[in-house]
Amino acid sequence: MFTRGSVAVVAAALVLAVGGCGSGSDEKTDAPEQDSAGATTTPARPPSAELVRWVGDMCASTAALGNIRKDSAADLKEIRKPDRLGPTAELLAVGYLSRTPTAVEDVERDLAGLDPSGVPAADRLLDAWRKKLKRVVSALDELSPSAGFDDAEGSAAGVDRHVQSLTPPDPDLPALTKKDPRLAAAYRRAEQCAPGWQPAGETVSPEATGPLPKAADGKNTDACSDGACEVLVTSTADITANGVDVHVAVSDDYVTFRTAGTLMQLGGAGGEAGFGDELKATVVAHNKDGAVLRFTTP
Repeated sequence: MFTRGSVAVVAAALVLAVGGCGSGSDEKTDAPEQDSAGATTTPARPPSAELVRWVGDMCASTAALGNIRKDSAADLKEIRKPDRLGPTAELLAVGYLSRTPTAVEDVERDLAGLDPSGVPAADRLLDAWRKKLKRVVSALDELSPSAGFDDAEGSAAGVDRHVQSLTPPDPDLPALTKKDPRLAAAYRRAEQCAPGWQPAGETVSPEATGPLPKAADGKNTDACSDGACEVLVTSTADITANGVDVHVAVSDDYVTFRTAGTLMQLGGAGGEAGFGDELKATVVAHNKDGAVLRFTTP
């Protein structure tokens, strides 16, 4: 017969046999998991910080190109039917032809500086984007902003056609994430890939939202004849200051200065336009109601 002590020894031996020697019942192991169908799966590793940054940069560049396409279409529409009281189609076209290629070049430069991701499909996408941008930038380099004076609508439409061709290659990044768990995980973590994300805008100066300050000479552009004045321009004005004839056009986004040999566009308060050794113009304040401009001699 078993004694009470021998029964205890047998029970302890059974516990060790079932639970495993030296292991607690709640200890975690690295054993593969099984999905609902019973198939063995390996838990996905979190993406590297480098891959998250790469995917975020790609999303940011894609969003920037989307904004460029949208802005280009809106600009072309305005050039085709300019506001009767605003800048002429020619001035609008010159401004559009000046800033649009620069915006595209900025994105090309960003993607040119992006290192390989280490994911073959993603790197093929990057290469396809680079080829598209190189082709468009090369075409835009052949155009001069002065073409806007000769054919406002035609020159702008030509640029817009190139810009609208900058659509994401197929397969795009969201499509690739459906095939690669690493990209999918990085895409979820990159803030630039979140729905509705937009690049941070420039800081808006107080003058852009508040009322315009009073110009010392009001709308009297004749006060500029000696090269020193401060005037309000609400749409367009022809100003002769210190012997320099300047045509000024004010839109919601830009103040355009044109002389016989120069064309300059300034956005917001604080910008300066120089006209050789004879004259300088400073944008004191600028909003949707107009611009206060100060002319001085250097």
